[in-house]
Amino acid sequence: MRNIVIVDDTEINVLVMEALVGKIDNCRPVPFSDPVVALDWCRANDPDLLVVDYMMPVLDGIEFIRQLRAAPGKEHLPMLMVTADHQKEVRYRALESGATDFLTKPLDSIEFVSRVRNMLMLRESHLVLSERNRTLAEEVRKATAELVERERETVLRLARAAEFRDPETGAHILRMAHYSRLIAEHLGMDLGFQDLLLQAAPMHDVGKLGTPDHILLKPGRLTPEEFEIMKKHASIGYEILKDSNSPMLQMAAQIAHSHHERWDGGGYPIGLAGDAIPIVGRIVAVADVFDALTSERPYKKAWSDEDALAHMREQRARHFDPGCLDAFLGAWDSVVEIKLRYRDDDDRLSHERAISAALAA
Repeated sequence: MRNIVIVDDTEINVLVMEALVGKIDNCRPVPFSDPVVALDWCRANDPDLLVVDYMMPVLDGIEFIRQLRAAPGKEHLPMLMVTADHQKEVRYRALESGATDFLTKPLDSIEFVSRVRNMLMLRESHLVLSERNRTLAEEVRKATAELVERERETVLRLARAAEFRDPETGAHILRMAHYSRLIAEHLGMDLGFQDLLLQAAPMHDVGKLGTPDHILLKPGRLTPEEFEIMKKHASIGYEILKDSNSPMLQMAAQIAHSHHERWDGGGYPIGLAGDAIPIVGRIVAVADVFDALTSERPYKKAWSDEDALAHMREQRARHFDPGCLDAFLGAWDSVVEIKLRYRDDDDRLSHERAISAALAA
């Protein structure tokens, strides 16, 4: 049943319009002689059409329409205002206030019924369009969520692929990703950037897929020639990721390419310095180095936190962006919490589950 609100301070006019509305199928008149009461009812309910007289005490038709049109959800409600034929100036003002159409006094029954039916058709068309838009928006939301989930799966699988060839553990991937997000948070980055960084950071070393085993798995120090080959993993990772349309993978490409650059320009693969290094590379450099220093590897013992922090402070404004390092140090309690939460574990399956859960969070 469609609700037709009638607002007129003259009782006989209300009775006439009620009778005319009663002739229209599936319509119910909702009459008011007090415009203030009618306005409150319209704000609290969802009428299908408003018919309001212009000349009323306390609140005239123009002000009634203006206030109701400004109420939430009433932007598209059809509103008919009843005016005298000669009141063109009133009509202009009513249009500016949000009136949809007019009815002329004295009311003509045929015109009244026709205009009401036309306005109801307009209302129904708007409701159908709104529902269609809502359905499309929901479909887009679901499709976007599916794309994001596929991106996360891509991240997980690429990170796992690199992990299988690298002596570093899956816990390293989790720790450095969360350290990176923590640094971004303390730098004041927005939540969207933080979440994207958490998803993208695990692919920082994906280029190691292209590093020969005899170099990647060598238990001792690399020769200068071997180190030059090892350094190519930054460019290889960038080439793997760079052409994606995904913001996540685009960020991952930047990270892979720039996380071995140094603040003083002495890094690789390009030798960028200072702010020329992408901020994601500067953030991940701090997170990655700290975890590498404090983790045991086949070719080295783990450093203590104190020794690692002393070294990194020494490298402030040399290896590391001062702002990124300061953000990391300023969040030390959270760093310790992350380190304890994602401890090294020889159970690869548990790592895979942890990585999956962390990236999906």
